Amino acid sequence: MSSIVVIHGPNLNMLGIREPEVYGVDTLSSIEMRLTKLASTLNIQLDFYQSNHEGAIIDRIQACFDKVDGIVINPGALTHYSYAVRDAISSVSIPTVEVHLSNIHKREQFRQTSVIAPIAIGQISGFGAYSYELGLLAIHRHLQELASHA
Repeated sequence: MSSIVVIHGPNLNMLGIREPEVYGVDTLSSIEMRLTKLASTLNIQLDFYQSNHEGAIIDRIQACFDKVDGIVINPGALTHYSYAVRDAISSVSIPTVEVHLSNIHKREQFRQTSVIAPIAIGQISGFGAYSYELGLLAIHRHLQELASHA
């Protein structure tokens, strides 16, 4: 059984309320319920974490060291400037998939840059809440491939 942590960054606790025309009407709770259902079919143990605080997210990433197999992260606005979150992900050497609800590459110029993407195994954006499911499927496949080569 794989162990994966899903980390939600700043303002994602406001999903369903915050700019539904951009982020959709799904709540964080409904996204987590869908992920839990998918994880059960894939034999994945999931843990969820959300914070509006950069340091708390870094602490959670560091707590994953030697304890989880993969991370799915939506860093929110931290995507665009948080070298500290990037460094935390790099330091734990855990395969990580970056996800976004909106297509960040079609939005304002400042949102089109991710400091996380270069150290992630991949980035999925633009599919609304389904981006999380695609992210979970991607990390699962990646972990399966690693195990088959071990």
